[in-house]
Amino acid sequence: MSQADLLDQDPVFQLKGSMLAITVMELAHNDLSRLDLQLAEKVAQAPNFFSNTPLVLALDKLPHGEGDLDLGELMALCRKHGLRTLAVRASREEDIAAANALDLPVLPPSGARERVIDPAPKPVEPPKPVEPEVKPTRVITAPVRGGQQIYAQGCDLVVLAPVSAGAELLADGNIHVYAPMRGRALAGVKGNRQARIFCQQMGAELLSIAGQYKVAEDLRRDPNWGRAVQVSLTGDVLNITRL
Repeated sequence: MSQADLLDQDPVFQLKGSMLAITVMELAHNDLSRLDLQLAEKVAQAPNFFSNTPLVLALDKLPHGEGDLDLGELMALCRKHGLRTLAVRASREEDIAAANALDLPVLPPSGARERVIDPAPKPVEPPKPVEPEVKPTRVITAPVRGGQQIYAQGCDLVVLAPVSAGAELLADGNIHVYAPMRGRALAGVKGNRQARIFCQQMGAELLSIAGQYKVAEDLRRDPNWGRAVQVSLTGDVLNITRL
């Protein structure tokens, strides 16, 4: 069965391959029990496709009268079936608040329209250029255990301790790991293609920049496995070079 067969229209949800090689799951219903059964059927069809697959949860198609959605329970359900939630696409205030509480990036709704510009605006003085907000680098000094997820929103992430298998590092900027790296590292999660990943000892389960990623099966074949490396993006190809 091809990937296209898996990404078909479904009455409860739809899986789509995005331009950045990250799967988007659009929910049209908040019945988690039903979703659990349907995801189980999909996994049975192609187990390898659902192994640590990066995921964007699209909640912007949920009807406003559908009732509250437990985002934490939904993420746990996705994790159960091998889908790793990186961000949420939402329009309802309650969904955006839930994502902020879980420190998840919130993407704009699909097909959002811009406001109509007044055809005859009054002349105004051009505003002064706004200085870009520079957030301080997020620094982690304690070991990152399996199951932990750390996100550096709007900045770089520096980790000075080992990152265990099953742990997840996300950053809008660069990721630096000055210790053994055995979990997952996803830099430039909001599309920054200039972001890089630096590892003192590469043993990662997954490395990703701006949605382009390699999993452990590919990384183990790289001659720099287990060494100090930097990872950059050229076009749609991840480059791994020795430091």
